[in-house]
Amino acid sequence: MWSFFGGSSNGGTKGKELPKKAIVELREHINLLTKKQSHLQTQLITQENEARRFLSLGNKTLAKNALKKKKVYENQLGKLDGQIDSLEQQLFSIESANLNLETLRAMKQGSKAMKAIHTGMDIDKVDETMDDIREQVELGEEISDAISRPMYSGMNDVDEDELDEELDMLAQEETAQQIGIIPTTTETMKSNADTNKITSERVSELPNVPIDKISQSPQHNEEEEEEDEDERALRELQAEMGL
Repeated sequence: MWSFFGGSSNGGTKGKELPKKAIVELREHINLLTKKQSHLQTQLITQENEARRFLSLGNKTLAKNALKKKKVYENQLGKLDGQIDSLEQQLFSIESANLNLETLRAMKQGSKAMKAIHTGMDIDKVDETMDDIREQVELGEEISDAISRPMYSGMNDVDEDELDEELDMLAQEETAQQIGIIPTTTETMKSNADTNKITSERVSELPNVPIDKISQSPQHNEEEEEEDEDERALRELQAEMGL
């Protein structure tokens, strides 16, 4: 059967095409018999109608002859039904066998492909490869962690105890400000503003510095010394004011 369906190596292309050819021929013959079957059924109806007609005319002989023809057609129709059933069963068997053959061929090709893929592979090599993959994944995670860490770690080197002491001092100052021991920032700003106001008034009371060129006189050295003292006092006052 394998050789019949093209499985033999000697069958070649002809053996592979044989099932298809048989299927086509069987279908064509079934169609032919089906047409013959339809024709006989028409003849059966015709002969039965003829028998009725002759019987209504009172001609029993012709009516019997029509019924005899009807029996012949019935026998032929019965044989055709049997032939069609046999051909349909054979067609179904060939189609199933051909389908099984094609399925088996596909499975053989799949088996060859799997063998080619698994050539040179074994479970030990697979385990070794998976271990390498896991190592690379872990290495990648370590590299990612290293890259994500801050490059400048100076803030991490600050003494925590020193920060705690400074925080306590700030808390004490805040408490002292709340109970009125240390002047608040607002009071300090107000005091500084008053001081600046007084200093500005003192500056306004000072004599204006002459801008005209002083003429040369015998008392030039004495006036120059007085002028230097005034300028020195003015500079000191401006330094105190932060100008």
